[in-house]
Formats: sequence, structure tokens, C-alpha cells
Amino acid sequence: MTTFDGRTTVHAFRDDALGEHDAVGLADAIRKGEVGAAEVARDAVERVREVDARLHAVQAHVSTPDPAVWASGAFAGVPTFVKDNTDYVGLPTGHGSAAFTPRAARRHSPFTRQFLSSGVTVLGKTRLPEFGFSPTTEFEDAEPVRNPWNTGYSAGGSSGGSAALVAAGAVPIAHANDGGGSIRIPAACCGLVGLKPTRGRVVAHDMSRQLPLDIVADGIVSRSVRDTAAFLADAELSWRNPKLPPVGLVEGPSGRRLRIGYLKDSPSGVHSDAATRQAVTETAARLERLGHTVQPVELDIDPRFTDDFLTYWGMLSFLIGATGRTFGRDFDRNRMDGLSRGLREQYLKSWRGTPGVVRRLKRTKEAYAAGFRGLDLVLSPVLAHTTPPIGHLGPAVPYATLIERILAYVAFTPVDNVVGTPSISLPSAGATEDGLPIGVMFAGRPGSERTLLEVAFALEADRPFRRIQDA
Repeated sequence: MTTFDGRTTVHAFRDDALGEHDAVGLADAIRKGEVGAAEVARDAVERVREVDARLHAVQAHVSTPDPAVWASGAFAGVPTFVKDNTDYVGLPTGHGSAAFTPRAARRHSPFTRQFLSSGVTVLGKTRLPEFGFSPTTEFEDAEPVRNPWNTGYSAGGSSGGSAALVAAGAVPIAHANDGGGSIRIPAACCGLVGLKPTRGRVVAHDMSRQLPLDIVADGIVSRSVRDTAAFLADAELSWRNPKLPPVGLVEGPSGRRLRIGYLKDSPSGVHSDAATRQAVTETAARLERLGHTVQPVELDIDPRFTDDFLTYWGMLSFLIGATGRTFGRDFDRNRMDGLSRGLREQYLKSWRGTPGVVRRLKRTKEAYAAGFRGLDLVLSPVLAHTTPPIGHLGPAVPYATLIERILAYVAFTPVDNVVGTPSISLPSAGATEDGLPIGVMFAGRPGSERTLLEVAFALEADRPFRRIQDA
């Protein structure tokens, strides 16, 4: 922990079995016998204990971590966490909610099984805001998850617990999922790599199977591009969607010169702040220097998109409230937090328009595809402004004010959830005056993860990502 200029930075990097390795490097050290999987698990548990006293990122611990090494797994012996909206045998799945008492899961979720096939050692579960609705991991009556770069600020959401642990060096990678930005937002806040895969790239999330429009994708947050690339390649070995082109293992930049569009303000008309615009401008200049063609672009999506997505989000809260006993027998929707209740109440005022909302959201892919004509990727901000302090987006803020703040912040990420396209958040070269990372985002056509990873590798090689231990 370091304190200067009123800023508290928390990290666990030190000379132990984990060292400064990313997941690929740590797995390689374990395979070579330089460190043992049990030793790595032990030191990771100690790191987690140390940082979590300040970050409050962990929801539950596995009583005895089992470093069962899968010989073929890319991450054999690498310690990690599963987000607490995904079942892991023996641990309760609480979804970040105080509305019920969760029960221990009897079986792994399909994604958990796919993740475990990579050989990871699960240490426990990470915290998320209630049902993943918020872009910050904060609660009405509990400690928020804090950003390790500056503990006065949000770690993002909804995968904020996972992002905080990875950024702080407690574990190299952690599970995350994304229904409106929940991988990419915390990655941007915490200076990480966060890839939301193409719809159907990994096994479907439990919730996805029940939705009229599948917006949720699972993945990880990581400190290096190669960790995210290795995760995707290993996930394909476990299960591959035959409708999508294979990604394979991406190991570095491509020599291909790309046409990349960029936008600084959101298609819905939300303007980004000065620091965020500068991060995009500087990234565009770096891409041009690397030989790519970069040009402004407009994505002409339906002006009702934001309202429609908010209605769809409200429908999810309504359905959870109506079917909550599936989570726990004592479920009480009146104990859901202010954001969840506000979304539900807003939906009840306009529920009759749901069929039209779903139709319009599904049609977004046509306008989105038109905006990509002649382009390989689109560069944009991840978020419309830099990371807010704790409390700005907390669920205790009156709903009318809170939703206005959320819409002025989360203005870029939801489109890719609706269309099903892949996108990746990367740390930019810049930082805020408070030392916080600023993320930039690349989006591609369906199935274009390889291109996204190649560009990410190129930017990482051009200017290595800032390290929290050097902050």
C-alpha cells in the first residue's frame, strides 16, 4: 500500500511464488517446475488476504483450494476467482443481492466447467453489484469494492471484484461477464485488458438461455493481452461454436494494415470528457504511426436505442423480482436495492411496449453493420467520462439522479451486447490527475476476435501498459 498526494494505492506484488508473472508466465513457471502449484495457491491466498482488507473484492473463499493441474490446460495451476453470479460447486451464488439468502451450488455452471478446463485453481468468488445492473460495485449497506489504483474511486462494475483483485496483483486473471459493459467497464477503471467475446463464442451464460435477446457474454479480465488470448484459445479447445470462425492462439501483432474508424462521442449523442477524448485521439495517432489508416466514423443507430436498452434492463429487474424464489426461498423483492427497484418501477410504466423494444434492439445490427462498411475495427472510449469517486453511482443515490448519471457514463458499451459483436477494453497511454487509468475500446464484426487481439498486442508492444507497482 502506498499513500501520496492524498491517494492510496493498494497492490500485492512482491518476491514470492507469483512474482510479477501474468497467467501465461506463471503457468509456464509451474510447468517447468520453477514453482509448485500448491506454493502458488498458498501465496495467492496470502496476497488476497492482504489486499482485500482494503479493497473488499471477495465474496466467498474456497475452504481448501485444490491446485489440480490439467496437463493440457493453458493456465494449469494458476489461481483465480469466479464472479458471484456464476455457480461453483459448494459456494453460494448471491448475485450481489441482499434480497435473499443464497444456497451452496450443487453443480458447476457450464461456463465454470469451461473455465476449469484451462487448469485454473479457484480460490473463491468475487463481488458484483446487485444482479450486475450497475457500472460500479457498490451497495446500500455494505462496503464498496475499491479501485486499487486509488481507493477513493470505483473499481467499475459489474465485474468490479474480479478487476480489483487482478489489478492489485492478488491473482493474474479472474472471471468476468458482460451484459452491458461489465467486463470492459471495470477493465477500463482498473487498467486491465477486458474482452467481451462475440455472442456464442463461449458457452452460454445461464441467464442467456432465458432471454428474448441474449446480451450476456463470459470471459476474463487480465493484465496482459497474451493472457486474454490464451484464455480464448483454451476455451475453444473445451468447446467451439461451429457457426463462428475459429480464433486459435493469437501470439502477437499482425503485419496486416487495417482501416480503423474512430469516434469520440457516443452514437446516442453523449459527449465524452476532455481526458477521455484525448486518450482516443492519442491512440488513433499511435495506430497511424503503426501503419494503420484511421478515420472518423459515425454509427447511425436508432435514436431510441438508449431508452430501449434501459427498458430491456428494467425488464430483467422485473423478471428477477417476479421469479426471485428461484434464487432463494426467502427472496423479498422489496429488499432489492434502489437501482434494481427503480429499474423495475420504470419498466412497469412502459411494459406494453416490450415487443417493439425487442424488435428495434434486434434491428440495431443492421445499422451497426452499415457503419462498419469499409472498416476493420472501430475505436472509441469505453466510458464517456473518467472513473467516478465512490458514492457517485451508488445505489443509495435517488433513482432519477442515479439513472441520469449512469446514462451519462455508460454510453458506448451496450451496443456490442445488443448486436453480439466482440469488443475489447485496453489501457490507454494516459491517466487522470488522480492516477487512475483511462481505457479505450475497439469493436469489430462478429467473429473478429483475432483482429482485436492482434491490434491489442501491437499497442501493448508499442507502449507497455502502466503497472500499478510503479505508480
